[in-house]
Amino acid sequence: MGIELIAILLLFVVFFTLLLLGIPIAISIGLATLTALCLALEPLTAFTTVAQRLASGLDSFALLAIPFFILSGELMNKGRVSEKLVDLAAALFSWSKTGLAFVNILSCTLFGAISGSAVAATSAIGGLLTPKMRQEGYAPSHMAAINLSSSSIGLIIPPSNIFIVYALASNGLASVKDLFLAGYIPGILMCIALMIVAHFTVQKNHIQTSRFNIQKLTKAFLTALPALSLLVVVVGGIIFGFFTATEGSVIAVLYAFALAFLGGVRTPGVYKEVILSAAKTSAMVLFLVANSMILSWFFAYCHFPDYFAGLLNAFADSPMACFLIINLILLLIGTFMDMTPAVLIFTPLFLPYAINLGIDPVHFGVVMVLNLCIGLCTPPIGTLLYVGSEIACVEVKKVIPALLPYLLTMVLILVLVSTFPKITLWLPSLF
Repeated sequence: MGIELIAILLLFVVFFTLLLLGIPIAISIGLATLTALCLALEPLTAFTTVAQRLASGLDSFALLAIPFFILSGELMNKGRVSEKLVDLAAALFSWSKTGLAFVNILSCTLFGAISGSAVAATSAIGGLLTPKMRQEGYAPSHMAAINLSSSSIGLIIPPSNIFIVYALASNGLASVKDLFLAGYIPGILMCIALMIVAHFTVQKNHIQTSRFNIQKLTKAFLTALPALSLLVVVVGGIIFGFFTATEGSVIAVLYAFALAFLGGVRTPGVYKEVILSAAKTSAMVLFLVANSMILSWFFAYCHFPDYFAGLLNAFADSPMACFLIINLILLLIGTFMDMTPAVLIFTPLFLPYAINLGIDPVHFGVVMVLNLCIGLCTPPIGTLLYVGSEIACVEVKKVIPALLPYLLTMVLILVLVSTFPKITLWLPSLF
């Protein structure tokens, strides 16, 4: 066994040991990579390489989009956007006995896309709708299952920070514009599929309905239109080439600030809290990006993608079987690792092999994000599972049975998107 392979094994042993000890994932990545590098290189060279890669890993204009989109999401949270989206969805589905479930799913989808945060969507929409759903007799476990499963959809529909991270990790093989376009149809399919599941699984014994009111819908739409326009202005500008993703993120901040200010948020202290919160989140994400860039370089230096390809070829004899194995691995990764580090760590490992299989980098990016979105909802680490359960005031073990139909539906959409690349690539091909 060569020294490079031994170094890779050492890296994974140290990494998972540090995670089990409760060390933050960004620090675990950096220390594990440094340890492995000290085995593969001279110690002084290893430390120098780590320092250089930490700096060069953040030397990217595209990365500026992440803190600005995070800031725009924080401003949207303060601008009562969630309430306006809930009112719009409620007016749209007032006629249905499953109306509140539909409202939850659509609101989480839209708010997740606008804010760029699945956790924010779970908290904001769940906090607004949980009391109403409880009054109408929804079981707490079903409330949590509907809320948390639909919150991840917003990560697929642009503007999506995770697609920007993937574009960076792909070394330019997938553009942000194409990834944004590719996410629309899978996200819409996921939203519709979850609504269908909710229609057949939610009990409708005591739920009240009202007649569809076009005037109420029109008023709610006009109220929510400024928030919805953010998606059109920012994403449309990026797609049609009026500005880059980074420039679009700055426009998103200015737009979100205007909405918050006109919506009554005029206390300087509130904006101070928003900026500090966005700065903390951005610092954590960018520090993680910097450490992951070291890891990506180390994988390439040790030819780990080649080792991985040889191992995978030993277990599968067709491209589709190999792609299925990659999907299963990503699903497993998503159950214990957060989305951003997973994309940064495993894109350099899986993407070269996927390209050799004839898989388009944009298609692979959407499939990867779909896998990891499902992981956000599943035990043992699924962030949304615990946030959604906390909001609905129900134990996690009681939520899981109610969540299973939604998880199976998400997996079904994943299989559909994986099998038919046109679902993701049709829109990018038009532009």
